[in-house]
Amino acid sequence: MVYVDSFNAPYRGMKMCHMIADTTDELLQMADKIGVARKWIQDVGTYNEHFDVCQTKKAKALQLGAQEVTFMELGRMLAKRPGHPLFQK
Repeated sequence: MVYVDSFNAPYRGMKMCHMIADTTDELLQMADKIGVARKWIQDVGTYNEHFDVCQTKKAKALQLGAQEVTFMELGRMLAKRPGHPLFQK
């Protein structure tokens, strides 16, 4: 599953949010589908692997089945991933 959060950070005249997924493959497939270059992936291979996406790309991701979550929900999801400082088995 792919997730986009409710964050609205200003960046160069746009509002940006985060896009994460359960797997790297899902994340990259969605990036391809919504037109986000793979080179913009951040924190590759870590619990925090994600893309920053603008609102128009977020809307496309939602149309393609991504789930919208709050910024806080996304943070809780990341905390459950191996490698996160709060991760517990």
